[in-house]
Amino acid sequence: MTLHDSVRARLIALEALMREHHHWQESMPDDSAFASTQPFCMDTLEPLQWLQWVLIPRMRQMIDAGLPLPQTFAVAPYYEMALEATHPFRDTLLPELQQLDALFTEDNV
Repeated sequence: MTLHDSVRARLIALEALMREHHHWQESMPDDSAFASTQPFCMDTLEPLQWLQWVLIPRMRQMIDAGLPLPQTFAVAPYYEMALEATHPFRDTLLPELQQLDALFTEDNV
């Protein structure tokens, strides 16, 4: 399986997990939410919104276009900090993000 295939599979699993736990939104945020200059759009989007509306679509676009994927990539550390320890989805989400991040280690790229 290629890196592109592996990443696509992780993105599908991430979306399914978010849907299963009712963290997938049906309505897209206003365009102004995407005009942020902050990493992860932290001033305009909630962390789970960024996953759904920025990370997943951009990675899918790159895969579909056959573009090279990032050489370094790690989102799990941000979510360890962004989601409070008491967030009900944190312990379910972090392992999935860690699996995605692991695809971008030196051994895999």
